Amino acid sequence: MPRAIRGVLVECDPSIKSIIVKIDSEEHAFIVEDLDDQTLVIKENMLAILKMRLDEALKETQQPPSDSGSD
Repeated sequence: MPRAIRGVLVECDPSIKSIIVKIDSEEHAFIVEDLDDQTLVIKENMLAILKMRLDEALKETQQPPSDSGSD
């Protein structure tokens, strides 16, 4: 008998999508279907966890503000 998985349609920039795909490649716990360059279906019950992991990944990629003030 087929089983249904509740999913959430997520549209994002291709750069964000690639980060999500990278996160999913570690555990295969988030993505139900990869639809196109900007669209994914994510497991509904894993969306909050994915958001936290994505925020962590984005914090790692952001550069700290440089102190370019003249003294």
